[in-house]
Amino acid sequence: MENKGVLVYGEMVEGKLSSSTLELLGCGRQLAEQLGCGLGCVVVGGEDQATSDVCTRGASKAYLAPAPDNVDTHMAVAAAAIEAAKPSVVLVAHAGFGRELGPRLAFRLGVAAATDCIDVKVDSDSGRVVLTKPVYGGNALADFVSDATPLIATVRPKAMAAADPTGAGECESIVLQVQPAEAVARVVERVEEKVEGIKLEDATTVVSGGRGTGGSAPFETILKELADVLHGAVGASRPPCDNGWAPESMHIGLTGKIVAPELYIAVAISGASQHMAGCSGSKTLVAINKDEEANIFREATYGVVGRFEDVVPAFTAKLRELLAD
Repeated sequence: MENKGVLVYGEMVEGKLSSSTLELLGCGRQLAEQLGCGLGCVVVGGEDQATSDVCTRGASKAYLAPAPDNVDTHMAVAAAAIEAAKPSVVLVAHAGFGRELGPRLAFRLGVAAATDCIDVKVDSDSGRVVLTKPVYGGNALADFVSDATPLIATVRPKAMAAADPTGAGECESIVLQVQPAEAVARVVERVEEKVEGIKLEDATTVVSGGRGTGGSAPFETILKELADVLHGAVGASRPPCDNGWAPESMHIGLTGKIVAPELYIAVAISGASQHMAGCSGSKTLVAINKDEEANIFREATYGVVGRFEDVVPAFTAKLRELLAD
């Protein structure tokens, strides 16, 4: 039987489809329309509401399985879903267990995988699926194709638009019979960090500080005040986190969190490619830096050359004045 169709590997977070799953469904629906095939979605730890959400976002089949407690069982669930669906393309979120699941699954099936993709599309001339991902630390983009099926891609969070509900969709529910796998590695402890206010990944405005802030104080005062006025969140580049000025949970970059807010304000950040990989999806990027030669200005929509200690408080005060009118 010829492999045909797009399969999304989804998951639940706090009883709802995760944001990355909604993004994969948006990508998968568009890809299925281009290929003229169906869209299926694996829902691990799925509930009736989650299945309904999958259906209203374009899936014609929902593959249900209990929530795995290790990546080896995730492998078994994914393999069972692929055996049942026989897709030509499998989409997995490049986050959490997905970073490990995608490559391991490809190795087990003897097929190709592309990780950390920021675009998945069909070439109009050849009809082949093209996977685009950053290379050389984000300094260039490369396109990949493969003749092996299924083609497996892990997709970077926030790189694709989330699927909107299209109405009262109907789809077939298929319960996967999977035996829990013996874990090679096991989780011995989970530490959940409490986040006050808006989560960094969900914020529509992010104010981020870099090495040039000089210490932890600006993150707790100047940057936070601006973020509060804009109802946003505070982030950081790698150096402040390495130096202990900001917690690791605030790290934005290639090895940190990926954000794509409406407005990203980069304060005293040089603009290294590793950091830009984490915020390149921002709709508008404003850079504030005293070095007019800083690389960040090449990426910015708007730039301000000046000391952040002068510029940011003045900007915050002006915003308060405008919002008070």
